[in-house]
Amino acid sequence: MSNMFKNINLSKSKKLFEEAQKYLVKGVNSPVRYFKPFPFFVEKAKDCYLFDVDGNRYIDYCLAYGPMVLGHANDNIINTVKEQLELGTAYGCPTEKEIVLAKEIVNRMPCAEMVRFVNSGTEATMSAIRLARGITKKNKIIKFDGAYHGAHDYVLVKSGSGALTHGSPNSPGIPEETTKNTLLVPFNNEDAIKKTIAENKDEIACIIVEPVMGNIGCIPPKEGYLKFLREITEENDIILIFDEVITGFRIAPGGAQEYYNVVPDLATVGKIIGGGFPIGAIVGKKELMENFSPNGNIYQAGTFNGNPISVSAGIETLKNLDNEFYTQTSKTAKKISDFIGETAEKYKIPNKIYNVSSMFQIYFNENEVVDYETAKKSNTERFMKYFYGLLDNGVFIAPSQFECCFTSIKHDDEVVEKTLNAIEEVFKSLK
Repeated sequence: MSNMFKNINLSKSKKLFEEAQKYLVKGVNSPVRYFKPFPFFVEKAKDCYLFDVDGNRYIDYCLAYGPMVLGHANDNIINTVKEQLELGTAYGCPTEKEIVLAKEIVNRMPCAEMVRFVNSGTEATMSAIRLARGITKKNKIIKFDGAYHGAHDYVLVKSGSGALTHGSPNSPGIPEETTKNTLLVPFNNEDAIKKTIAENKDEIACIIVEPVMGNIGCIPPKEGYLKFLREITEENDIILIFDEVITGFRIAPGGAQEYYNVVPDLATVGKIIGGGFPIGAIVGKKELMENFSPNGNIYQAGTFNGNPISVSAGIETLKNLDNEFYTQTSKTAKKISDFIGETAEKYKIPNKIYNVSSMFQIYFNENEVVDYETAKKSNTERFMKYFYGLLDNGVFIAPSQFECCFTSIKHDDEVVEKTLNAIEEVFKSLK
């Protein structure tokens, strides 16, 4: 440990990790949080900083894997949640606040005419796929290699995010008959989609796609690709689902569908609409959404659906996502991305850097990264050296080549300057 870091001491985190492993699998509750030899343990967070139990401070570009767009411990969200706590934490009955948040989502997101709140992105994608199958009476779905749509059986095949990071994109425990109807295609490849649809004529219920592949780093769609998906699904009576759990309300007020001007039939959202609390939602055209029970016969339910704490935090968050927010967070991400690319070139490190609005990631790769296969050819060992170097210099990014970096409204000029200095230091010694 002493050889790995010069500037930070993690002795308390090490002790906590040893204790955690007695009770939690590998000491963590989600695989993406683990890195060798052990992760640091957080004591508190504020604005764009994380503070660990050893007293180290890190500029945070992971942002809890995306949702903390207003920074950590936002005062307005805290006050809103405190007020709601006094009124109760769960009712099992409808609230007016659910209507307020649903209206805000409908007003912002082009495809959204109705909303069903759930508790996570995983629940949202699982329910959206069930809805598509129930409506079309077809069983097959198309997903893209490396896309992560949550940890449920239908989509945990050639999956990204932590599944790819830890070498288990196809998880044991999922029956073959469950995934036999999940058809895999490479992202950004029109011919593969045409071929798959032709070979499974009238059998495909939906295509589910991350408009920006944010669970395998940050892979944008090729120009016209999302429009192609919209056209071919309409021609073949296939429901198009955008998984906007990451991009929704982050890259534009109406998400990726506004950013790229392509409107799907259904979308899944999460992360940002909870303001740091657990939430997810399926949104879409009224004629489709009304097939959910109790109006229709496609069942979806949950004790904590529309939880008043999460909904209150979400309302307060969306209030603050105005044009100035998108301008500033995008500008910050572009400045950092440009500097990373320039610095890598300066030190003759092969790289490809991608940036969409307030999302960005570097791949240590000589070739363009357009899909799962090209992403996997990146130098992950070099990425982890980059990760550890940044951490030692007080900057935290997700500990994986196959995750994304994010900016928040709290990453101001002073913070960015510190970040650029850290990046320069890391590249000096990166081999």
